[in-house]
Amino acid sequence: MASQRTPLYDLLLDQNARIVDFAGWEMPVQYAGIKQEHRAVRQQAGVFDISHMGKFVLRGPGLLAALDGLVPTDLSRLQPGKAQYTVLLTPEAGIVDDLLLYRQEDDSQGERVVTIVNAATTAKDKAWLRQALEPTIELQDLSAEQVLLAVQGPYAATKLQALVDIDLSTIKRYCHGEATLWGQPAFLARTGYTGEDGFEIMVPAETGRRLWSALLQAEVTPCGLGARDTLRLEAAMALYGQDITEATTPLEAGLGWLVHLDRKGDFLGRPILEQQKQQGVSRKLVGLRMEGRHIARHGYPVLQDDQPVGEVTSGTLSPSLGYPIALAYVPPELGQVGQAVTIEIRGQGRTATVVKRPFYRART
Repeated sequence: MASQRTPLYDLLLDQNARIVDFAGWEMPVQYAGIKQEHRAVRQQAGVFDISHMGKFVLRGPGLLAALDGLVPTDLSRLQPGKAQYTVLLTPEAGIVDDLLLYRQEDDSQGERVVTIVNAATTAKDKAWLRQALEPTIELQDLSAEQVLLAVQGPYAATKLQALVDIDLSTIKRYCHGEATLWGQPAFLARTGYTGEDGFEIMVPAETGRRLWSALLQAEVTPCGLGARDTLRLEAAMALYGQDITEATTPLEAGLGWLVHLDRKGDFLGRPILEQQKQQGVSRKLVGLRMEGRHIARHGYPVLQDDQPVGEVTSGTLSPSLGYPIALAYVPPELGQVGQAVTIEIRGQGRTATVVKRPFYRART
């Protein structure tokens, strides 16, 4: 199948984007350089074209209750204007995908939720939701027609404020609102994937092209997927397909804060999560700091007595911290902060230490 391009593709090339294939999309991995773009987001503001991500609008009577049966998180407290990060589960408590749910004001058709899902899982998520929800729940797929930009960094709000007709200070973290951009409706959410303050903006395609150009004129740095990955890893945010999959549960992945067994009723995967809560998990995702300059990559084995007992899921040289960091699944007895573990890198055992997550916490 031919690769897909976002509506901004030619504008990205104008910025000397280096294009790679990502989940069937021709996407920019970097422009001026990953470190430079990473630094721009940590210190100023950067903008990512993330239009390849899935964008659904769900509406209908009983929508929240229906979604509540598909995730481990209590959605009964999700109020209009708020956002909730959570995971869709299989009956075995495996993670179908991680996603953000933005509840909007109810309308004549019932409750209304906007959700943003991963690009690689958009079709799977759509099918999963469609088969799980009653036909009375409408699923509108805006993935192809809407542009999604992420403006991230300590100056993101300042840069964006001059372009929108609402006071962005009224939108708090993990909240969202509606604005107008050049006469067109814009969905703005104060969320992101970098660990910094910032906004994700969903607009019609032509408005998105105009917004991209306006942000660059405001000296917001164009950033690619390379910087997005180093930023999210410093913030210890999971990458679907690597750190979390249908073979991992939220309790194994360190997402226990999403599992509200005491606050809600039945949901997919509940018996498995109850069992893991009572008996403990057989592995857990931990943060690692590597000794020296050795970088642990996805798939590298974690060793105990020279035998593989776990696996690295993500790793990089942290641009902010100056040393290599990684995420890995290890047996619980090796998962305590301060525990030394061995990673096999090109046939050699290299030492790493379990550390607290996130690796880096933004000052804003």
